[in-house]
Amino acid sequence: MEENTLLINKTIAQNLIAYRKKAGLTQAELAEKINYSDKSVSKWESGNGVPDIYILIRLAEIFGVTVNDLVSDSPKKTQPVSRKGLHTLIILLSSGIVWLVATFLFALLSMLPQAGDWWLSFVFALPINAIVVIVFSGVWKYKTLNFISVSALIWTALAAIFFLLTIVTSWMQPSTAWFVFLIGVPLQVLEILWSFFRYSLFKSKTKKNQS
Repeated sequence: MEENTLLINKTIAQNLIAYRKKAGLTQAELAEKINYSDKSVSKWESGNGVPDIYILIRLAEIFGVTVNDLVSDSPKKTQPVSRKGLHTLIILLSSGIVWLVATFLFALLSMLPQAGDWWLSFVFALPINAIVVIVFSGVWKYKTLNFISVSALIWTALAAIFFLLTIVTSWMQPSTAWFVFLIGVPLQVLEILWSFFRYSLFKSKTKKNQS
């Protein structure tokens, strides 16, 4: 009986390693998706334990396979495209659409008889692009990318406001308009604090799941 248990543990461990690597995930990234610690994933992949049925179902959803594929000693040879690679492609394509629209607007407005600072369309494309990345990274729980994109949104939005104040309006000079960037300091601090809060919340959930 004990020998059969060890064999099952080893089979699941090998399948978890194979499917995780084909999905392009590290142990820490996989652990985050199921609200467990990377130590738990490491334990399962070393054959010293197995996930419960609920976690097996969740893992099967993440890998795009069935629970039987995870516990069977003959896993599928062909696997779906890495989710991480697919997500990266979607983000790049969405970003490309943002810049395509910005370029189209710039070209269209430049054809108008009246002159204007139409290059601002590219400036505003920056925060819009950041918002697109924020949405996708939030949906797919890419914490690091989400933090970077939120920070990018803060500073690019302030840059857009700065150019508006100094170019579009005539009542403010660049020597005073740059003070708008001071707003970014507390916003960036709040973003850092919020990231620490989410990390602490994740850790507390992990401990709760392990208890």
